[in-house]
Amino acid sequence: MSSLLDFFETRRPTAKRRKLSPEDSGSSTPSRSADLDVSDGLHVNLNFPVYPRKAIDASDSGNIPIGNEYAEYADVPRGSQTDLEVSLPPVKTDQDAIEEYEKSKAVEAGGGEEENLPLQQRLGEMQWRKGKSSIYVDAFNLALETVLEEEAHLFDKAELGVFRIWNSLTYEAQYLYVRLFLRKTAAWHRINRLGYYQEIVDMDQAVADLREVHALPSSTSLSGGITLTDPEVPEDTNFLGDSFRFAEGIDEITTLEEASSLLLFDELKEMAKEAKVQGKNKKELLAALLQTSQTQSSLRWKEETFSNRDCHFLKKILGYTGDCIRLAPAPLKLFERVHLVFYRSTEWTEKSLTTIILAKVSRKNFPDYVVSRSTVIFPSRAYLIEFETALRTQFQIDNILEFNGTPTVQRLETIKDLSEKIYPRWRFLSEQEQQKENNIYSSGEGAYLRRFSPAWVYTRIIHKGLYPLGRFKEHKREHEILTELLNQKLFHTARRGAWYQRKALLEEHYLWALMPNGGRSEEAQKKYWKRISLETCEAGLQDPDCHVIYHYDLQKRIIKLEKSLKVVKREQHDFGHVLLVKPQERTIEGIRVEKEDLLNKPDSIKPGSDIQISSTRRGLPTVWIDEREGGEECRVENMCLSWYRANGWKGYHSEGGIVRTLFGYLFYDILFTYVPNVFQTPFQTCPLDLHTDAFYPARASEINHRLVQLANGEAEKIIRSVHESEFPKQTCIVGVDWTFAIDDLVEIVQCFKGSALGTVCKVMAQEYQQRGGGIPDLFLWSPEKKEVMFAEVKSENDRLSDTQRLWIHVLAGAGVAVELCNAVAKEVRYT
Repeated sequence: MSSLLDFFETRRPTAKRRKLSPEDSGSSTPSRSADLDVSDGLHVNLNFPVYPRKAIDASDSGNIPIGNEYAEYADVPRGSQTDLEVSLPPVKTDQDAIEEYEKSKAVEAGGGEEENLPLQQRLGEMQWRKGKSSIYVDAFNLALETVLEEEAHLFDKAELGVFRIWNSLTYEAQYLYVRLFLRKTAAWHRINRLGYYQEIVDMDQAVADLREVHALPSSTSLSGGITLTDPEVPEDTNFLGDSFRFAEGIDEITTLEEASSLLLFDELKEMAKEAKVQGKNKKELLAALLQTSQTQSSLRWKEETFSNRDCHFLKKILGYTGDCIRLAPAPLKLFERVHLVFYRSTEWTEKSLTTIILAKVSRKNFPDYVVSRSTVIFPSRAYLIEFETALRTQFQIDNILEFNGTPTVQRLETIKDLSEKIYPRWRFLSEQEQQKENNIYSSGEGAYLRRFSPAWVYTRIIHKGLYPLGRFKEHKREHEILTELLNQKLFHTARRGAWYQRKALLEEHYLWALMPNGGRSEEAQKKYWKRISLETCEAGLQDPDCHVIYHYDLQKRIIKLEKSLKVVKREQHDFGHVLLVKPQERTIEGIRVEKEDLLNKPDSIKPGSDIQISSTRRGLPTVWIDEREGGEECRVENMCLSWYRANGWKGYHSEGGIVRTLFGYLFYDILFTYVPNVFQTPFQTCPLDLHTDAFYPARASEINHRLVQLANGEAEKIIRSVHESEFPKQTCIVGVDWTFAIDDLVEIVQCFKGSALGTVCKVMAQEYQQRGGGIPDLFLWSPEKKEVMFAEVKSENDRLSDTQRLWIHVLAGAGVAVELCNAVAKEVRYT
């Protein structure tokens, strides 16, 4: 069985931050990462790693492929960080930082009471002894102890027995297990290449301890939280049995595929030479070796049977590798479940284990807030198991849509079947959750908890199931599902705008031919459904959960429908107050610098091309001369910023830094107001739900009141108050860069029209994570004109991304000036 990590939707890349000041105008700044915008407002940062996914069987590759026209149903997995990691301040978490910290807190050798400090005391006093304790093991055990103290009801007798045996293991055995747990957990490892000998004195004994077989009591049946009226729910497939061991030995390697993956390239070449096979790389050599084992009969072994040829290769390979170890799957998945419960997240890494401890000792100041860790996120063991099972189904669908090229007919049928299979359970849980919202949860309490409901995952699966319905032109069923998705208001509210858009499109173009006409003529039927489409767009604009970013497209469709229906002028909608002003285009000339070492690279042009090498190769930053500020080399954005400064503007090359800082100032008290479950440690820079669509609805009243205050011109008062109380302490607040001068921030809000500032802040409140990228490069303001302006800088061959276009729409719709600044080289210097 695949690891649980394979099935969890990855998300939450760190929001980009850029230190911005006039003095830095000539400095080099990191290039922007590639961002993608997807239907539910998710942000994708391609610089972040994605966990490897299990490949789908390619046996149906001959099926008819279907195009990916319905982009609004597409998601892309994101980089893996927990909500908790994102909420903590940035701290060094690499190996050097950990070793330095453990060394600084190490207890001097020599006996005494310090030898056996309990975990909580050791964490409290931050004392480690090399070979006796480690931040990795202590962080792992902290997660386990916390879960068992608060949520032991999620585990049965056998699983609790595993935890008791774990606590009895030696430190070295625990250390080895934790380090392997953080590596490729399903892989075999050569013991002679593990490299943990500084921490593990007796490696053989540590391995033996992990391989020891332990007896267990019988597991209890799946119960708790399941009633006779519930539709069918999944059973737990992670059986421990009557006995278990933490790790497996070399005797479990039974196939050539497993064994050959352990070989180094040089060893593999030697094996290939003996077998008389060839290949250009490790992958080709492995394939050739495996093929030889199955088909070649000319190697003159005494026994010409398949099993004996395999045995020969296995012995040869294991002779190279020596003893090997792999974590046993059942206890491995059990500990993954523990971490899911502890981190309230399906994504955690080695850094997740240590970041909390390192953040605690980082000597930084944090805001005052009430820490509240709920123990009812998973009310029962059955609930947790169903959540995991739902995630596996979600992964199966994601794998089809995202990782295997254009989906074929057969694969789309699979998605449709999976979606229809969970449909009854989704409806049942959605109704159940609505009852909780009405009768149990206090205001806003359930918003974040719902992210850990199976219904949350099922809703995403139902949403994904819309794609094959659209491709198969089953528009009537698609419309029914969209209607049901919009009727529920608890799950995936960030997608509601996309649902309104798609529903209105179906009603305008398809439903007239699919639904009973009630005796109407064809033309009357078309008009009837266009009016319904118009009502859908109006409902979307009136829906408080429909995010601002969808309003423009809904407004455009309303204007088009009213024109088609020949609605009289006095009854038409007037969106004149939000009409988009096309961004002004500006050309700025400068001196571009070409680096000879780049130009001379042989791969700088394609073979056979007669085109001269250009410095404008997409993706590479260009270097310019800042003629107005000392003639130093700089980035193109800083060169353009100097031009604006010379023409009466103040500004920063911020790429969102100013906007995030203003949001942190203006919503400081709302960010840290009490909401259950979103503050689980005292070291957070933001609530856990800030980067989710649960943040806005849980604080809608407070946020809307603040937006009114901003419209009434109270921004300066709020900023001065927060600066006075928090700047002396340099409090860690998400997005806030204290290097921005308070006088500049005050000038900015004085120049910012209150309603426009409110619109920008509302977008950030609704989709903080997704809208952190794409903000234009330059933030400019003019105290004389009392005006702010954004400028997106583009050099030759650059193009606007979707997220950049979206922000330009939002800013223009709010009445904020936006310019597209094209940098053109009037001269090229070669250095």
